[in-house]
Order: sequence, then structure tokens, then C-alpha cells
Amino acid sequence: MAKTELQMSPQLEQIHGEIRDNFRALANGFQKLDKIKDSNRQSKQLEELAGKMRECKRLLKEFDREIKDEETRNPPEVHKQLNDEKQSMIKELNSYVTLRKTYMSSLGNKRVELFDMGGGASDPTADDNVQVASAMSNQELVNAGMRTMDETDHAIERSKQVVGQTIEVGTQTAVTLKGQTDQMGRIVNELDTIQFSIKKASQLVTEIGRQVATDKCIMLFLLLIVCGVIAIIIVKIVNPNNKSIRDIGLAPPAPTTRRLLYLKSRESF
Repeated sequence: MAKTELQMSPQLEQIHGEIRDNFRALANGFQKLDKIKDSNRQSKQLEELAGKMRECKRLLKEFDREIKDEETRNPPEVHKQLNDEKQSMIKELNSYVTLRKTYMSSLGNKRVELFDMGGGASDPTADDNVQVASAMSNQELVNAGMRTMDETDHAIERSKQVVGQTIEVGTQTAVTLKGQTDQMGRIVNELDTIQFSIKKASQLVTEIGRQVATDKCIMLFLLLIVCGVIAIIIVKIVNPNNKSIRDIGLAPPAPTTRRLLYLKSRESF
């Protein structure tokens, strides 16, 4: 069904146009693939085409969502036409998927799927579980496509949850590391302060020790002086006529001095 025969909203027209652009890119890509002889280049080209197919699947799901949102606003015949167009595009996409499977098989890759989304190790093989798209009815194609897109959405949601949890853990780790870094900085500052205090205390103890030693020397010297003075005084008191001891300033007896002065005065006359 041509695009001009469909009544679409601007959003649906945009999605429909993007899907058609991807289909044209897929057609051109498979035409170029026939001209490539190198197997490595063929594999690379097939990966690029797979990316286009994944984009088409995403757009088809958006197209289906928009159809459901506009179902109440569109007449029944328009809604049926849009559903037919959706099924037609899904069938066309599956034809490209089948074509890609053929090229992959020729390259020796036996693992294929209806919509190649890079599934895990549990993907069925072509001989066991995958139906050939050309042998499936439109409804089967639609169901298979929607089921694959749902699985892809679930995988994307799980990936988003894992990414969110990883970001949360990283944020908590960063906060913890910042707190530990700040704590280490405070500990270093406290250690510097303690080291400075210990150094000042050591200097103060050394200074006090010097002062105590100096005070002890001075006290010892004063004690010796006092003892000497006391000894001289005792000797003078005990033996006042001892001339070998230098006079330390004690006055002689007053009567003796007066007598000597009186005798000297008489001799002069």
C-alpha cells in the first residue's frame, strides 16, 4: 500500500518515512553485498545491515504504539489500513532477515534468528527452532516480531537497571572515598599539630633542665660562701689574736684602742 493512500498523523508519517528509508538502505546494502568478494568485508557489511534491521524493528514498535494510541481517533477502515501497512512492513523486514540468513549461512555462520538482535547462547539454530520468514503467515510474522521486540525491550530494561545500579554504586564509592580523603587530611593535620607540640615541649623541658642546673650551681656556690663566712666568724671568735686570718671587718675591742691612743699622746709631749 502506497504511503499517499494512508491517512496518518504527522508522527506516524515521520516513523513510516524513517522505516521506508531504512528499507531502501537495506536494499542498496544487499545489492552492494553481491559485489563484495572478501569474506571479512561481507561480514562487516552484514553487521551494518543488521544494525539497520534493529533500527527498523524499533521504529516498527513505535509505529504499532502510535497506531494503538490513535485507534479511538481513527475510523475503523483507517485503523485497518494502518495495521495492514504495519504487517506489510514487518513481512518486508523479515524478507531482509531471511536474505541475511542466506548470506550468513554461506559464510559458515549457522546461528540465525528471525530478528537478529545479538541474542545470547540460548538462541535457536536455523535447523531446529527458527521458522523461515517466507513460510510464515502474516499473523505469525507479526506475533514473532512483536515477541522478539518485547524480549529486546526487556533486555534493554535490564541493561538500564544494571547501568543505574552501577552508577549508584559508583556515586556511593566516590562519596565514601571523598569522606575518607577528608578524614585522612584531618588526621595528617592533627599529627602535624601533635608533632609541633611535642617539639615545643621538648624544647621547654630542655630549657627547664638548663635553668634547674644553673640554679643548683648558684645555690651550691652561695652555700659554699655562707659556710666560708661562718667558718671565719667562728675562728675569729675562738681565737681573736690569730693574725693569719684576714680581718673580715669585725671591730676590735674599744678599750684597747683607747689605751693605745693615750700612750702615743704622752710620748709626743
